[in-house]
Amino acid sequence: MGRMQRDKGKRGELELAKEVSRLFNCEARRGRQFKGTPDSPDIETSIEGVQWECKRTEALSLYPVIEKAILDSGDDVPVVAHRRSNKPWLVVVRLNDLPCLVKALKDYT
Repeated sequence: MGRMQRDKGKRGELELAKEVSRLFNCEARRGRQFKGTPDSPDIETSIEGVQWECKRTEALSLYPVIEKAILDSGDDVPVVAHRRSNKPWLVVVRLNDLPCLVKALKDYT
């Protein structure tokens, strides 16, 4: 991965953390910046039970990304946030995980 791609990913993570914090009135920050390990989640939040994966790219192969998020999330609900240039953020979650996600977010809305 080149420097420009890494920088775009970093900017995407910072942007997503800011949006999650604004929307849910919670603490949110880049996981790697906070924990400093490669296996850190993209976005670290105070919302228990949810793991955020950030994809700031023009093209996204949805199933490989969600499958990796599932593997990385352990017992947490894997949530993939994606944004293309000049487009709004979109969030992908498995339908079966939706009730758990709603429950985790209910105290933050």
